[in-house]
Amino acid sequence: VQLQASGGGSVQPGGSLRLSCEVSGLSLRYYAIAWYRQVPGKEREGVSCISGAGTTDYADSVKGRFAISRDNSKYMGYLDMNGLKPEDTAVYFCNIDVDSRPYWGQGTLVTVSS
Repeated sequence: VQLQASGGGSVQPGGSLRLSCEVSGLSLRYYAIAWYRQVPGKEREGVSCISGAGTTDYADSVKGRFAISRDNSKYMGYLDMNGLKPEDTAVYFCNIDVDSRPYWGQGTLVTVSS
């Protein structure tokens, strides 16, 4: 199983980015996709997840601003981030758990500053 995250960058407060997670090595439709983020010196925190059936969940800090989605036919997961704030600055990782084993993408850096 391999995950490849992309789409990070630098934006001003209020801006938007779309993160993508390309998945290979499994039938994606059976697995939940999650996004986490990590700031240096802090623990990795969950941002959002989407089940194989499409049920979504969000951290309180991003509700109403971020939207998670998936396209099983393309083996892709997405995180649309709107209304970005400086506190959203972090390295973002996509994740899939397979039989309780976590698989991680390499991380993509999101920087929000003026």
